[in-house]
Amino acid sequence: MPSDQKTHSTIGHFDIAGEDVQTLAGFYQAMFGWDVTPRGPGYAQVETPGLRGALVEAPDPGLTLGIVVPDLDAALGRATVEGGTVTMAAMDNGWIRKGQVRDPAGNLLTLIQG
Repeated sequence: MPSDQKTHSTIGHFDIAGEDVQTLAGFYQAMFGWDVTPRGPGYAQVETPGLRGALVEAPDPGLTLGIVVPDLDAALGRATVEGGTVTMAAMDNGWIRKGQVRDPAGNLLTLIQG
């Protein structure tokens, strides 16, 4: 995510998960005209008119929102205080530093250092 799009507390990214990224790509391109660019096995970048995201290969369908935070470590710590759980500790994938939490209802959120 380019630094000019990192605004704290905003949705900065999304992941749409499913068993077949190619099928998902065709659907979202045909339905909404989104630009989908394969980036490796099981992963494709998505450009929408307002937000960037990804299609990811996963055994179960799902939609994960990426929320930009100013301090990833603090946000991961706060998630547990507020009733959530940390499901992925802070990690750097070479593009971004991120972690994942589940809210009290079990919804998955990716927290992105911004």
